Amino acid sequence: MTKASELREMSDEQLSLTLKEATESLFKMRIQQQTEKLDAPSELRKARQLIARCKTIQTQRVGKAAAAK
Repeated sequence: MTKASELREMSDEQLSLTLKEATESLFKMRIQQQTEKLDAPSELRKARQLIARCKTIQTQRVGKAAAAK
């Protein structure tokens, strides 16, 4: 599990890549859940939280960039 502090230390490119990987992972887990082959349903929640953290940090960075102008 990636902490918010670790995500904030990432560059914009790394953060975007992490977001993309988490989104793909969530998609695959949802398919597994539909076919009743998902081993750990708690992983869905963790993936959603990671996606939310990434998006929140991206939004904060955009806000800081706009405020700096």
